[in-house]
This record gives sequence, structure tokens and C-alpha cells, in this order.
Amino acid sequence: MTLSRAQDTERAGAQIRSEGLRLREPSKYRIARNKGFTYYGYMNITLSLPEELVKRVRKIAVDRDTTLTSLVREYLNELARQEAAAGRKRREREALERSFEQLEFRVGKKTWKREDLYDRA
Repeated sequence: MTLSRAQDTERAGAQIRSEGLRLREPSKYRIARNKGFTYYGYMNITLSLPEELVKRVRKIAVDRDTTLTSLVREYLNELARQEAAAGRKRREREALERSFEQLEFRVGKKTWKREDLYDRA
């Protein structure tokens, strides 16, 4: 099924409205606003980095046949992935500790001595 540009734009607008966003202007890039921020799929940010660091990293980017931007994006994606994994591991550990607390029980008073266990008569 082929949609006309108007149908495609309306479908995107309906999807954006259903997600609490509003279509700002129908265009190829589907600009949406949410709480005063404009989203284009990517967000531009400004970084202040030492010039020498930028030069070294650009050389690394050329060696890897990529760009400085993609290296930064790659690093931030990996950082977010590791943080999510660490959060998942922490939640799993906490759940395991809670289950140990629920299964904790007392057997009774200890009536033996360690030496008695190894008593070889």
C-alpha cells in the first residue's frame, strides 16, 4: 500500500499526538516538540575540549575511516549500554538478596563444638 505525502504526514502527526507530542511543521524530518524541546532524531550539543585532544581524536577517526562525531556517539552509546547492564545486574543482585532474606530461618541452638565434628575415636 502506497501512501500519499499528505497521508504519510497525517499518519506521522497522529503518532506524534498519541505520544503526547505535537507536530510543529510537516516536513521530511517530522519535527516534533515536547516540553519545549525540538527533536530531529539527533540532538546537537556543544562540547568544550582542549584543541590538542580534538586533533589527536580526529587523527584516530581518520585512521578508523569515521568521524569525530561518530566516535563520540559510539563511546556514549557504549557508556549508556554499560550503565543499563550495571543497573540490571544491581537489580538482579538486590532481588537475590531479598529472596535470601525471605528464605532465612533458624535451625535451633548449636549444641555441638567444632572439635566434636572431627573427633576420631
